[in-house]
Amino acid sequence: MSKKTANDNSSFKKGDFIVYPAHGVGRVTGVEKDTVAGFDIEVYVVAFEQDKMVLRVPTAKATQSGMRPLSSDKIVKDALKTLKGKARVKRTMWSRRAQEYEAKINSGDLISIAEVVRDLHRGEDQPEQSYSERQLYESALDRMIREVAAVENIEHDVAREKLSKSLLAKAA
Repeated sequence: MSKKTANDNSSFKKGDFIVYPAHGVGRVTGVEKDTVAGFDIEVYVVAFEQDKMVLRVPTAKATQSGMRPLSSDKIVKDALKTLKGKARVKRTMWSRRAQEYEAKINSGDLISIAEVVRDLHRGEDQPEQSYSERQLYESALDRMIREVAAVENIEHDVAREKLSKSLLAKAA
């Protein structure tokens, strides 16, 4: 089980954890040859355990598709620092903000995902979230938990606790 970080430029190999923008953290289970429309291509086979899904990404298009190694420890620290910041909620219509949040989540960028978690987090003393706010918050939080857990090689529950502490630190 090797741990690649965003500083590595080499190709991925079996056992590597990766981040695919639309699906989050996955693991390369192999590199195979496939025939598509009469052409032989090499693909990364990526398993996303949480979604019980397997994705086949052409090796030549991996970078173009946004597939990347796990974030570096420094990026994780910066993301945790982002969680402690003050929420920046624009005064635009919810539908517009929701689209922006969705785009940040699907960018695969850990700092952008941390911004969504920070902006949508509600403390005990704050009003309830709407259903769609809650869905976006949970989605962003889950993506962040999975990447932090993979980078730091810790259990998901430990990663969740770590993020909760960062979120509560801003309230103090």
